[in-house]
Amino acid sequence: MVTVLVTGGSGLVGKGIQNVYKTSKYASHKFIFMTSKDCDLTDYSSTINYFTLINPTYVIHLAANVGGLFKNMEHKVDMFQTNILINNNVLLACHKCNVIEIICCLSTCIFPDKTTYPINETMLHNGEPHSSNYPYAYAKRMLEVLCRSYNEQYGYKYKCIIPTNIYGENDNFNLIDSHIIPALVHKCYLAKKNNTPFVVYGSGKPMRQFIYSKDLAELILWSLFEYNDNSPIILSVSPCDEVSIKDVAIHIAKEYNYTDNIVFDTTKSDGQYKKTADNSKLMSHRPHTTFISIQEGIHNTVDWFIKNYDFSRK
Repeated sequence: MVTVLVTGGSGLVGKGIQNVYKTSKYASHKFIFMTSKDCDLTDYSSTINYFTLINPTYVIHLAANVGGLFKNMEHKVDMFQTNILINNNVLLACHKCNVIEIICCLSTCIFPDKTTYPINETMLHNGEPHSSNYPYAYAKRMLEVLCRSYNEQYGYKYKCIIPTNIYGENDNFNLIDSHIIPALVHKCYLAKKNNTPFVVYGSGKPMRQFIYSKDLAELILWSLFEYNDNSPIILSVSPCDEVSIKDVAIHIAKEYNYTDNIVFDTTKSDGQYKKTADNSKLMSHRPHTTFISIQEGIHNTVDWFIKNYDFSRK
């Protein structure tokens, strides 16, 4: 039987894959969703022992130390060291266990800060990433370098995907170290409950492309089983679907019927203004790809958060 091991299996994207694969043409495969409770990926002995036990045919590597803007700014050493350890251990374990095809998840924050837009896959190493998250960005860049090195030295198919900003149900909604949409979903929930201002950090002007977790899950399965190019690929909505943080906040506030008390705290950093990504490579390989709209995705996310508030990660 084909066995697919998913690291970071309890996270946002891992849960998305859990929801998607059962109704896909890959449902007959055995999927194992590994969590940090199963194995400490920062420890090589723990990692190789677990991989040897599972003996995977394929690996989808999602596990990472991730967080929003302010976590990246305040925990630079940890964001670099932990991700370097995890990535090196996972790829070495794949090599030792003769796994010849894996998917590794990068991020658009790895692209150069000073560049032309839209950014594409060929521009990955053309300059330094933004100063707000460069330790995490460089760790992710080194993952691409490591995958490419294994491919060239051993003839493997270690492929890197580059999603834009991911959101959806089962996200981390922690107010301190989550990404922008889950943080705002939680903030607005509390603001309405307590009848206080819905405070959004920054001016609201930065632009982002958001991809719904279930859309990304489908694309990851396609990337693993059907994308036959070892070079990185951006998985994203079109640049035309880029939205401002202000618009995202308004969409979220509408879901709570709380649009009259939004405050933008301009004493807080905006981070990188934009990082518009070109999805033309994806569309050339998969021209009929469609995406859930930001409005529908936010509706689903807010609805899930309200119903699962007591049990959600926060």
